Amino acid sequence: MLYLNRVILLIIHDMKFLFDFFPILVFFVAFKMYDIYTATAMTIAASVIQLGIYWLQHQRFEKMHVITLGVIVVLGGATLLLHDEVFIKWKPTVVNWAFALALIVSHFTAKPLMRRMMEKSIDLSPSIWNRLNISWVFFFILMGSANLYVAYHFDTNAWVNFKLFGVLGLTIIFIILQALYLSRHITDNNQVTKP
Repeated sequence: MLYLNRVILLIIHDMKFLFDFFPILVFFVAFKMYDIYTATAMTIAASVIQLGIYWLQHQRFEKMHVITLGVIVVLGGATLLLHDEVFIKWKPTVVNWAFALALIVSHFTAKPLMRRMMEKSIDLSPSIWNRLNISWVFFFILMGSANLYVAYHFDTNAWVNFKLFGVLGLTIIFIILQALYLSRHITDNNQVTKP
């Protein structure tokens, strides 16, 4: 059980889980209070703020935040300029599939991306790192596909609800399942000493 708790905390910490949902939360609240166009504009601003806060804390930019900002500026800008919500609805899919692509490419390097992100916190065998990396590839592909399904088969309100609650819920479930799997594979170097 100690391993499981530790793995969940490490994944959430290393993925900067809650901080990454800040623009999504802003989008949700702005949509519910105003409309999709106001929500889009506020999300662009929230992404800029997110990048600024990260810079102030770490004196560097997080690649994921830069990619997300670039996509939100392009697709959000198209939504605002053309007054067409379809562009902003594609944003989660583009971001998820971009992350999947980055993980796939990293899989063919000396160290998969997930290993580079988490190896200071957890010690796993190379085969488990590879499985972890591939599991995130499939997760991001699935999330991007689910977003398109909801965007094209349901109204905008349902899509916005899915964007916050569905994505957050599925991500938490995936992290817990992944933590259960990883807790069985942590090497002895990661044993937690009891006080």
